[in-house]
Amino acid sequence: MRIGLNLNEPSGPDAITKLRERIARIAGDGFATAWASNIFGLDALTALAAAGSQVPDIELGTAVVPTYPRHPAVLAQQALTTSTALGGRLALGIGLSHQVVIENMYGYSFDRPARHMKEYLSILLPLLRGEQADFDGETLKGHIGLNTPGAGGVPVLVAALAPRMLRLAGSMADGTVLWMTGPKTIAEHVVPTITEAAREAGRPAPRIVCSLPIAVTEDKDAARARASETLAVYGQLPSYRAMLDREGAEGPGDVAIVGDEDEVTGQLEALAAIGVTDFAAAQFLPGDEGKRTRALLTSLVA
Repeated sequence: MRIGLNLNEPSGPDAITKLRERIARIAGDGFATAWASNIFGLDALTALAAAGSQVPDIELGTAVVPTYPRHPAVLAQQALTTSTALGGRLALGIGLSHQVVIENMYGYSFDRPARHMKEYLSILLPLLRGEQADFDGETLKGHIGLNTPGAGGVPVLVAALAPRMLRLAGSMADGTVLWMTGPKTIAEHVVPTITEAAREAGRPAPRIVCSLPIAVTEDKDAARARASETLAVYGQLPSYRAMLDREGAEGPGDVAIVGDEDEVTGQLEALAAIGVTDFAAAQFLPGDEGKRTRALLTSLVA
């Protein structure tokens, strides 16, 4: 299991410089990957192209780019451009986002999201392979080819939690990016569903990127309470709430990886044992506990 870090999004006029410095430190510490979110701040792909092109030897991923606001041909062109800037080190994580964002903020219909994703991939994937897209769906159409450099080298990871989405991720894409999904749910739901879909489609075993809050601390109760407080919104969004309920978790703190060095190491080893291929650490405690967490993760990748 490869270990990487989530990139806490910087702000201000020097945000790209800060991001470049963070990526350089992560790469220098030996981490395999670094993951950028795409919410309401920096555009993840543009930021990674600008900040990551000067930092070699680390895979940079998006976790994740929402599909609805961008036609798949537009996203393919941008992803290929970013991959070219990064020398082929991009992992393109894409996702549906959430109904409250897509309908209330963007004004698009969130009806039948799995259908949308299947149609989206039907246009996006050929273009990323350097092929012509020729598709007419119920929600999307695409009759276009691109000559953007970098074709054939961009793995696509679909944020997938529900069974149909996991089957799409396994049968059409290269894997999935998970958030707020605990080990029991990964072992009993995610891994079997996506792996079987990939096998039936004759595809390689999928990448399963798991991102969870993580903290090395002696006060586990306080850490879990802090995670539940600071990440409370993820316990309310329907898709994550469904995964927490499946896990038997009351809130985000219940799926956080917390404990001393030995306990956290054991929990990471357990994720690897159930089939997680990549762990993206989401540190959430500041100060000495944050430094202690980073030190353990650095020692593990060493």
